[in-house]
Amino acid sequence: MLALVLPLAARAQISLSTAVALAEKNSPTVHAAAAGVQQAAASLTQSKDVYIPNLTMGTTPGYAYGFPLGEPSLFTASSQSLAFSFSQRDYIRSAQQALQSATLNLKDTQQQVAADVALDYVELDHDLKEIAALDEEKNDADQLVQIEQQRVQAGVDPRSSQLQAELTAAQVDEKRIHLENDADEMRQKLGHLTGLTADGLTTVSSSVPPAPALSAGDDDRLAVQNNAGLAAAFANARSKFYEAFGDSRQNFRPLITFGAQYSYFEPFADYKTFYKVFQYNNAGIGFQITLPIFDAAKRAAARVSRAAALRAEADAEASRSQVSEETLTMRRTIRELAAQQRVAHIQDELSQEQLKSVQSELANGSGSPATPAATPIQARQAEIEERERYEDVLDADFALMKVQLNLMRATGQITSWVQSSLTAPAGASVQGTAQNPGISSQP
Repeated sequence: MLALVLPLAARAQISLSTAVALAEKNSPTVHAAAAGVQQAAASLTQSKDVYIPNLTMGTTPGYAYGFPLGEPSLFTASSQSLAFSFSQRDYIRSAQQALQSATLNLKDTQQQVAADVALDYVELDHDLKEIAALDEEKNDADQLVQIEQQRVQAGVDPRSSQLQAELTAAQVDEKRIHLENDADEMRQKLGHLTGLTADGLTTVSSSVPPAPALSAGDDDRLAVQNNAGLAAAFANARSKFYEAFGDSRQNFRPLITFGAQYSYFEPFADYKTFYKVFQYNNAGIGFQITLPIFDAAKRAAARVSRAAALRAEADAEASRSQVSEETLTMRRTIRELAAQQRVAHIQDELSQEQLKSVQSELANGSGSPATPAATPIQARQAEIEERERYEDVLDADFALMKVQLNLMRATGQITSWVQSSLTAPAGASVQGTAQNPGISSQP
């Protein structure tokens, strides 16, 4: 463990799967859900153990004058248990469903933590990539400002050209400050979730696997079948219905209990004065059969538990409708964002080709005497344009990934998606350049 933790602390770099694992280990909500599972398991054991005879021992020493009113004994041992009850079987089923609900709730909590970490991690990764691209764009914008300053001083260009270049550089600075603040916020969130130091925390881009291809027609079905929170809600409703059914069978059905007792009475209580035959050692064993005929309190309790079960079922049905509606909305949003992503990628490719063309003209001329060659200003503007289009690609990819993560959370696929990153090949940190391959920032 030290060998794994110390390098992480030194490099302040963490993969997605490691971040999720640390968050699930340190999350108070996960700990609370795990305690809920332990409580439900203990309740199930308790509902079954009523059939196991207990054993109690004690003593009631004292003095009796006249006819014995009580039972002064030096030693008493007794044992009791439930032998048969129509309701207890339903209470056991209720406890079993409650345990299932708690287990599913733990799974749902773990998935929520994984989704929270993944969203923060992907956003931090996006911020770091875009900050690197903005650094390159800022360098091009500063060079453009210098060129325009020289041209304005030489009287070639108007002052407005220099101001436009300065505006571009200032906009880059503004966007970079916003991304730095957002990155610091994501670092702080990840630090709180994982227990690591937030300062200098960076991501490993290669540890973020691509979103799985989700079938458009199966998302609603997957959400209903695989959503752990939804399954926990229905299990809780079934538990309450079993409890209500058990409460409704408290009247007009026999209840059989087992009992056994041994007592050694006090010799100095002078029982022989009042009894012809007296035995100091006394024991009894047998069954008690009772038939509840009427109990208004139990009938009211049965109505209360049934109303609680109906409410739990209604809440579960409402949750299912909400999950289905949210899934449909996210699926349609993904279609729109995928189209926007394609547009952003095409525009990025177009800007790369335009930059190559300008760089070629700047180095070799236009190839036609009638066509003027590209200028250094056009080259810097093309480089800035290419970086802006690349940043648009990063924004489009991030917007789509956020909705895909929420959809995977709804369909119960977030955990398997995170685990799939363990099979991905290791890659470099995102601290390197965010520049598109094959495009040089210098002509």
